[in-house]
Amino acid sequence: MTASHLLRIAVCILAGACLTFAAQAAGGAEPPTLAIVGFELLENEPDPSREADQQRRLGMIHAQIQTALAEAGLYRVVALEPARDVLERLRARHEYLYRCDPCLTEVGRALDVDLVAAGWVQKVSNLILNINIVIRDAREDRLVLTKSVDIRGNTDETWARGVRFLVRDMGERRARNPGYGIGSHGGASPAGVSARD
Repeated sequence: MTASHLLRIAVCILAGACLTFAAQAAGGAEPPTLAIVGFELLENEPDPSREADQQRRLGMIHAQIQTALAEAGLYRVVALEPARDVLERLRARHEYLYRCDPCLTEVGRALDVDLVAAGWVQKVSNLILNINIVIRDAREDRLVLTKSVDIRGNTDETWARGVRFLVRDMGERRARNPGYGIGSHGGASPAGVSARD
């Protein structure tokens, strides 16, 4: 075996070791901290007879997405309680928090988290709805991610299924791109999926 062959083997071994070390380092890194301020409802034609159920579902999917994102290891989800006063003040001044970028940044900084998210459900009718989420970098005050999923039907199960699709899609995209949804590549990453199965 010639010296050049030995050199090539040594370079390959070294390169492989470096890649392995980098993968282990990336895999061992803790996910960023995330606070989710909750979900809000947008209706074209409000239906008082369904208001109580819809408000309950907003709370249901808020709890669901917090648990699912944490269990998937995508984020370290932080409780909102330390910023409760800030949230109450902002909600008293703004109809929708998801539309108020400075509000989300203020909440994120009050909680000292990396990222802050807000969600909303847009109801076109009892058949056509979509669930949306926006994630902002609280430290750099910029948009990191927006996502939307279409659902068909206004029930507990359809709302829950929509959130499952969102989280699953985020996990799959993160597996392909470790920077997805955490702002490491900069800019927004809009994406939409459909939960109609």
